[in-house]
Amino acid sequence: MPPREPEPHFLEPLLGVVFDLDGTLVNSNHDFGRIRAAVIRAAEQHGVFPGRLSVQEPVHRLVELAREAMRTQGLPDSEYYRFEAEYTRAIDAIEMEALPRTVARPGAVPLLTGLQARGFRLAILTRSSEHFARAALERTGLAKFFAYLRSRSTPGPAKPSADSLLLVLREIGVPLDRALYVGDHLIDAETATRARVRFYAVLPEPGEATAATMTTDRFLAAGASAVAKDLFELARHVGVPPPVEASS
Repeated sequence: MPPREPEPHFLEPLLGVVFDLDGTLVNSNHDFGRIRAAVIRAAEQHGVFPGRLSVQEPVHRLVELAREAMRTQGLPDSEYYRFEAEYTRAIDAIEMEALPRTVARPGAVPLLTGLQARGFRLAILTRSSEHFARAALERTGLAKFFAYLRSRSTPGPAKPSADSLLLVLREIGVPLDRALYVGDHLIDAETATRARVRFYAVLPEPGEATAATMTTDRFLAAGASAVAKDLFELARHVGVPPPVEASS
């Protein structure tokens, strides 16, 4: 039996915080059912046998399964590249439809203001497209906090690859043992765990599609060091004081 890897060693103080975007800092209510259906439709149009893919799978897993199916079926790599281009265009279009209804989560501005004031280096790691992510940050007034952003459109690995997070940390100059990744989904926990980076979860807001499945127990089992019910509680976890109310 191979030796067990030692637990990651986290150091204090934290120097940088990387955030997931959608569901964590902003809510856009993407139509994930349509997105998953678009991936499956593109895969089948490019040779994957019907019925091999299920809309119950998350998007990143559908793409992995489609690639595996294409290899198993002996399809050429060129077919996969055409599939990749087609599903990416479809997802990009569906994402942009959500932009008009995209809003910042309550507490996002005071949290980021406090982190920035304390000198934390901040970045975004998201599976959204570059176009949507930049537009969503501008729309919600959060763009000023983020000079660094890695998206689905960025060349190279994407979540849940550990390298996607490690590349962001390298870009902002933060050692992995002084870094924190914050997200609202198990894929975020998986990314941080693979990279051996501390992870804090933020529970989805009530009414969000993932609220029933992204629970405190699941996040703790997936390796979260802390779980916050909202961004105000997250601010307390990272030592950012609550905003001072103006006196009347």
